[in-house]
Amino acid sequence: MRLLKEAGVSVPDGRVAKTPEEAYMAAKRIGTPDLVVKAQILAGGRRKGVFEGGFKGGVRVAFSPEQARDVASQMIGKKLFTKQTGEKGRICNQVLICERIYPRRECYFAVTLERSFHGPVLIGSSQGGVSIEEVAEENPGDIIKEPVDIMKGIRKEQALLLAEKMGFPAKLVHEAADNMIKIYNFFIKYDATMVEINPLAEDSAGSVICMDARVTFDSNSAYRQEKIFSLQDWTQEDERDRNAMKADLNYIGLEGSIGCLVNGAGLAMATMDIIKLHGGTPANFLNVGGGATVQQVTEAFKIITSDNKVQAILVNIFGGLLRCDVIAQGIIMAAEDLELNIPIVIRLQGTRVEDAKTLIAESGLKILACDGLDAAAKMVVKLSEIMILAKDAQVDVAFHLPVD
Repeated sequence: MRLLKEAGVSVPDGRVAKTPEEAYMAAKRIGTPDLVVKAQILAGGRRKGVFEGGFKGGVRVAFSPEQARDVASQMIGKKLFTKQTGEKGRICNQVLICERIYPRRECYFAVTLERSFHGPVLIGSSQGGVSIEEVAEENPGDIIKEPVDIMKGIRKEQALLLAEKMGFPAKLVHEAADNMIKIYNFFIKYDATMVEINPLAEDSAGSVICMDARVTFDSNSAYRQEKIFSLQDWTQEDERDRNAMKADLNYIGLEGSIGCLVNGAGLAMATMDIIKLHGGTPANFLNVGGGATVQQVTEAFKIITSDNKVQAILVNIFGGLLRCDVIAQGIIMAAEDLELNIPIVIRLQGTRVEDAKTLIAESGLKILACDGLDAAAKMVVKLSEIMILAKDAQVDVAFHLPVD
């Protein structure tokens, strides 16, 4: 909200508080009789969430500074559980104290990137304040798209036309369009990949205001957007994501039991698909890229095995720029350092693959090598199932090569 305000966009008056007393002081400074206290966690569904201890709702209305302080005291320092957080929840370290706005009309507005338009697109709908996915599914005609020429930038006529189609009254069309232009300029200035305003509303005083926002930024622009990326709150992120970023690895945690270490995003997706095809479930997407070092491979194994759901690991490497022997050295080092007791299935093809196979064979470690991806996927799914059964039965499993 602060960044949007700096860009000239109309937003409610709000202040962040890290303690109940700060919440009280923020409410006094805002000075409106009705306030909103919003838990600041990186997850949706806060309104219907429940805090540890039973306090319900991550978005609450308060009618005095004292009440804002009381509500904040029941949020700050506690985990909030929503549909998006799952059983882990997210810690609430701060709250937003904000003036309460009474909207007459709620619209949806966003700027994002669209491949079919070869650049940015403005998206608008008269159906704001609700899930835009539901609107798109039930009433696709209510979604309006207006592509923007990335070289020429947004035109005033475009914004005016979109504001009219979204249902803003004639007296507010220019004000709505002005906010849209400023939001687009914000999108470009900060290398955003999406700026979503839901709702972009007409309030009871007859003004246009951006009541809520979700913004995502291109991580490739971190080197020139230091101001933005310095704001990242790592308490809201999975520790594995942070470690992956430090090691320059592309990692996304999933819910399965089979860890994946692959080079190349396309090959990683194909690897996950073939695991699913044979009845398994991937525990992660992890792309080490084309120039991985031994240290990066070791770090990748640390990240994968820090997930206690992982019962087997599939390594699928096609060595072009990335040499197979480098991957093999990293795997061996990781297996020894981490004292891994889960099976590793490895499929290597490409540059120095024979050297890699020699290193693995001489290591004496229980690493199962397969030449084909299909065979490797079947093997890792089978081993994962065995490990899960053994875990449930509370027995240890020892694998001996070869495994039939």
